[in-house]
Amino acid sequence: MLKSPKDVLAKYWGFPSFRGSQEQIINTVLNGTDVIALLPTGGGKSICFQVPALINDGICIVVSPLIALIQNQVDTLNQKGIKAIGLTGGKSFEEVNNLLDNCLYGNYKFLYLSPERLQQDVIKDRLLQMKINLFVIDEAHCISQWGHDFRPAYLACSQLRTLVPHIPIIALTATATKNVIIDIGEILNLKNPLTIKDSFFRKNLAFKVLEDEDKNHQLKRLLSNTKHSSIVYVRNRKSAESLAKLIAASNSTATFFHGGIPQKEKKEKLQQWLDNKVQVMVATNAFGMGIDKPDVKLVVHYQIPDCIENYFQEAGRAGRDGQYAEAILITNKADETRLKRQFLSVLPDIYFLKTAYNKLNNYFQISYGEGHNTKHQLNFNEFCSIYKFNPLLAYNAFKILDQNSVIALSKAYFTKTTVQFITSKNVLMEYLQNNQYLSNIVQTILRTYGGIFEFETKINTHLVSKKASVQEKNVISALEQLQEHNIVNYQGKHSDLEITFLVPREDDIAINLFAKKVKEQQSIKIDNINKMLTFINSKSVCRSIQLLNYFGESKKEVCGMCDVCISQKQENTEVSTIVSEIKQLLKKKKYTSRELISMLKHNQALVLDILKQMLEDNIIVINTKNEYTLS
Repeated sequence: MLKSPKDVLAKYWGFPSFRGSQEQIINTVLNGTDVIALLPTGGGKSICFQVPALINDGICIVVSPLIALIQNQVDTLNQKGIKAIGLTGGKSFEEVNNLLDNCLYGNYKFLYLSPERLQQDVIKDRLLQMKINLFVIDEAHCISQWGHDFRPAYLACSQLRTLVPHIPIIALTATATKNVIIDIGEILNLKNPLTIKDSFFRKNLAFKVLEDEDKNHQLKRLLSNTKHSSIVYVRNRKSAESLAKLIAASNSTATFFHGGIPQKEKKEKLQQWLDNKVQVMVATNAFGMGIDKPDVKLVVHYQIPDCIENYFQEAGRAGRDGQYAEAILITNKADETRLKRQFLSVLPDIYFLKTAYNKLNNYFQISYGEGHNTKHQLNFNEFCSIYKFNPLLAYNAFKILDQNSVIALSKAYFTKTTVQFITSKNVLMEYLQNNQYLSNIVQTILRTYGGIFEFETKINTHLVSKKASVQEKNVISALEQLQEHNIVNYQGKHSDLEITFLVPREDDIAINLFAKKVKEQQSIKIDNINKMLTFINSKSVCRSIQLLNYFGESKKEVCGMCDVCISQKQENTEVSTIVSEIKQLLKKKKYTSRELISMLKHNQALVLDILKQMLEDNIIVINTKNEYTLS
């Protein structure tokens, strides 16, 4: 077995040397010391744990947040001849059992798990039987409530130290502030961890913010100028699909990627993009984690991200080959309002949280002190209609109750009811003439939802039933018939939630136990949005310096490539030009400021500022007639 980190690196990755702090991190892990490693996106985090795991006997346990990320790393390792297994969802108990047997007896080097798996007794029991050489917590910021992507399931990682106390732990992240780093160490119970941080500065990456009321035009212009591999980030599935169509119609090849695509189709789309058969990938924000494509020359944020951490991580997927690349955020005046409406207006405060919990108990007629461990089916849309709740606000309240173990919420609601009409309008009208009993429901859907012929569209069957004055079951029956007759593509999940009450009903008392924590988490979200908006609106400080300051890194040298630096260069050039022109004019005769402004043809305010500065620098003087002359 290879014992030198450089030998392992050369054999499996073909690199002659390590980058940045990789070698220091690897040697620290090999010495049995816990590590918190902060490396920028594309900084080679996986090598930091894969190399020491290959050197030491036993198996490395990796906790990772995304199925796609797990699958990508497992596939990459297997292609290198390294035995790795990923325990993702959708596997039966028997399959899980067999895979764990393979880890015990099959000389496997890596077992990848989701944090939810760590809560299963069968996993914990088998971990105790394995010869483990290292625990890895990838995307470790998810464990902290101060982190941008806090996942309560990640708190299960804290059990690893208790489970196998003597095994070193490495926590890895590309984006973490000081508070997050402290949280990671405390929650994981790390023993005197060495915190290693590489500079987040990317000398080849130009961060730019472009304001344009016609964002589609700007997007097409950027992509046509690039002609290289690109990513366009959006916030929802509909935007991903519509923009991909727009780009494809403007002489650039494009496809889309989001959570609603079948797994097989995802792999096909990803491979087309990786092989450069498609130039542009339009995707929601989960795309790109763990995918190492070095030749991405442009990352565009079509909408404002909800925090700087997400923005920086996604932007960092450009220019991994070290060549010049751009990360461009396209925005306009309406975007700020949309951002606040989408993320801040649906944050439930404590009063709403208590109200929602109270109404939920009333809905199921649960008496005070009762309801413990009882399960109930909830028609979510009907519930919101009865109590006049904003559905997204109510669902966010339910998620908070779920995170704090007041209720257990099934995941059925994540899959919404979607409809797309797949026939022409003429064919549809002819169909309705022969099936007039469906006309009312179909017309109601068409009046309520725009773009339903072009895109898969989320619909609320309860809302449709109210508008059409029919029962919801009739709407569902109509959609099923339309699907059967190839009029629509229809995927039905009728907002039924399974809710388990984990504690007896105590109304306000139940919420008061974690009210302070909720307020802190809401405050973090608000602060994240405000800091993101401050970054966008700041036109005086280099973008790279702003980002590095956010992550606690001090840098004075400007990047020279971002929109702020370019603007300041242009301004400095214009100032020099105006100073020279003023001198030339005053060599010939004296002029008032009004006369100079009329002759110079430059911005009036700028000319006046320059005249003031030239006076202060004693380059010019002014006489009693308010005329300027050279000093």
